[in-house]
Amino acid sequence: MSGHAKLTLLGTGTSSGVPVIGCDCGTCTSTDPRDRRLRTGAMLRFTDPAGTRRAVLIDVPPDHREQSLRVGLDRCDGILLTHGHVDHIFGLDEVRRYNALMRAPIPVYADEPTWEQLERIYRHILFREHNLNSSFVADLLPHRVRHGDTFDLHGLRATAMNLWHGRQPILGWRVEGDADETLFPLAYCTDVNRIPEETWPMLAGLRTLVLDMLRPRAHDTHFTCEQAVEAARRIGAERTVFVHMTHDIRHADFEPTLPPGMRLGFDGMELP
Repeated sequence: MSGHAKLTLLGTGTSSGVPVIGCDCGTCTSTDPRDRRLRTGAMLRFTDPAGTRRAVLIDVPPDHREQSLRVGLDRCDGILLTHGHVDHIFGLDEVRRYNALMRAPIPVYADEPTWEQLERIYRHILFREHNLNSSFVADLLPHRVRHGDTFDLHGLRATAMNLWHGRQPILGWRVEGDADETLFPLAYCTDVNRIPEETWPMLAGLRTLVLDMLRPRAHDTHFTCEQAVEAARRIGAERTVFVHMTHDIRHADFEPTLPPGMRLGFDGMELP
């Protein structure tokens, strides 16, 4: 693979986004653009071995249309989903535009519980034969994956990893490419509050880690700031970027408190 792969953080906020509706706290009224956080999702851009430019999404939040327009996205060659919560899948209807531009279906990779959610919510897409009208809907290629499944993603290697989101099992993703790419190996682990023993070995040797960090106060389903830093230290990636943050975290105030090699993500951040 060639082509200077980049991971773009399309959104870095929690399910409510930042600013939060009706809030006048210091973060929600901040003029720092890093404090304006759409719902969490990301995009990998790279060139495949044949010289074709590619774009792969990690989650498709409700803000995806706005996120896509911000970065000028005009294709989607695959989607890696972490789980079926609203703030991670409610932009899936928007990908029909990439179908029209590319004249091709889009592979979607998710675990069985997430597919159960998708089939319930997006019946008009996944069971289009039952639609009363012939409508313009997304064209998806479903792939069901489990922990440890590895597959080719246009020259990249993607591996599904078990994580815990409270009592709910979800997926993180390890992505590998050429050794001379500074981005890889990459792990993307959002909405996590516990890493199971079988997953720790899959987080070894990372150059880039994207990791959940919700807020300073305890939460039942997400890492706190302290827990996220502790997990990042144990993983030992060359660089760690935190995402899925609430308005309890003000970028300019909090980032200077992080250990070396760790940063807060922000919408539009590019990691080469």
